[in-house]
Amino acid sequence: MTLTIGVDIGGTKIAAGVVDENGKILTRTRRRTPSRDMDAVVNIVNDAIIELAARHTIEAVGVGTAGFIDANRSRVMLAPNLGWTDAPLKLVIERATGLTAVIENDANAAAWGERRFGAGRGAMDCIAITVGTGIGGGLIFDGALYRGMHGMAAEVGHLCVSPGGRLCGCGQRGCWEQYGSGNALVRTARELASERRDEAKILLELGDGTPEGVQGAHITESARLGDPVSLEAFAVTGGWLGRGMADLAAVLDPEAFVIGGGVSEAGDLLFVPTRASFLEHLSGRAYRVVPELRLAELGNDAGIVGAADLARL
Repeated sequence: MTLTIGVDIGGTKIAAGVVDENGKILTRTRRRTPSRDMDAVVNIVNDAIIELAARHTIEAVGVGTAGFIDANRSRVMLAPNLGWTDAPLKLVIERATGLTAVIENDANAAAWGERRFGAGRGAMDCIAITVGTGIGGGLIFDGALYRGMHGMAAEVGHLCVSPGGRLCGCGQRGCWEQYGSGNALVRTARELASERRDEAKILLELGDGTPEGVQGAHITESARLGDPVSLEAFAVTGGWLGRGMADLAAVLDPEAFVIGGGVSEAGDLLFVPTRASFLEHLSGRAYRVVPELRLAELGNDAGIVGAADLARL
């Protein structure tokens, strides 16, 4: 049985694991993402790969990272949330580790992991939406990952949902991820807490007592305790998320959506308002087969498993 390494580069952590052909992670390691400095991040990625490769016979490495990846799956052309441009990631990793590397968009990697081993099993046409720092997407058509002519398909987080709206890291305004992502959830909760401090008592107590101290984990925890401001923040974020998914369904008509990423771990707090908004805005709902909405099954492992499996292709 061949073994590959999957690496998931996130805004706060770098997770890596040795994965077998059945999608099982045999050994794993995790590091903190040090900064937006590409050299520092890549050094940590290389250290993690070398550590894992010392314990197993490895065939190849798949690396998932946010951003626009070129058609050759070798360079990160633009990663707004990491501050990278035209980064030759494949070459640098191969030189440091001696292993063949494949670079993939992190949402594509997660989508493929879910399609092969998670909530997307059995769906020949599905769209994976990763809700984290931003919004990522992965398209599966006829059972295969669709990357587009130049490798940059499914950057759904940069669909414009509010012309002239919030400035995005990509340089445009009104991008979907500025309204339906984890960062958007935190921004909304802070704004609401600032306006309605008395109602946000539970939320503020979990932080440092100020709206500025509110973090994503605080919002989820306080919402589960019934904090009205946190519940409204999820309703607003889920509303935007469902609206964007309805637009995607109008264009692509998938069999299913798989909702993953860190924010999806809030479960029904996010899923319920998202589904309600999706059904409200889905065009022709009474006259069409409505795509299924499924919560991801692999959790934070989807990117590792998917990247490792894509390294075999």
